[in-house]
Amino acid sequence: MAAVPSTMMPLGTIAPDFKLPDTISNKVLSLQELKSDKATLVMFICNHCKYVKHIHGELVKIANEYSIQGLSVIAISSNDVLNFPEDDPKLMKELGLKSGYKFPYLYDETQEVAKAYDAACTPDFFLFDGSLKLVYRGQFDDSRPSNEIPVTGKDLQMAIEAALSGKRISPEQRPSIGCNIKWKA
Repeated sequence: MAAVPSTMMPLGTIAPDFKLPDTISNKVLSLQELKSDKATLVMFICNHCKYVKHIHGELVKIANEYSIQGLSVIAISSNDVLNFPEDDPKLMKELGLKSGYKFPYLYDETQEVAKAYDAACTPDFFLFDGSLKLVYRGQFDDSRPSNEIPVTGKDLQMAIEAALSGKRISPEQRPSIGCNIKWKA
């Protein structure tokens, strides 16, 4: 499977609104309900991708830690579950509960939300400020399943810390790299 970079949505873009079912709570949740007045992280992930699996432990730790400080974290899977059954909503819920997600894991069955965000890969990260303006889109860190670099989440962590404290985030951002979103035919 070839690695695909994120498309790098223009900074300053307003977060596209959505209403999606949360596989963990079984409720339909909207961006307006979930957003934070400090910072909101929308991340496109899935169960089966080796790139997501590679960072998963550290990603959950960082998401859960910063949510205590006012970061809203929203995970979305948009993959075609007919061709990738590991990404089925029942298995999404199972993974979220087993991994201790303190954030929703939403299912984008129509793939319209992924298209609205111009999401290209898993993982794909979009960090918005309190006004829902995009301030960071890029990689978790330099670690990949194919290199020996430790998983730290430093790139995303630095952006989150700056956003939560109202500081400017450098526009020099490296794209995320991962498995392509599994689009329906």
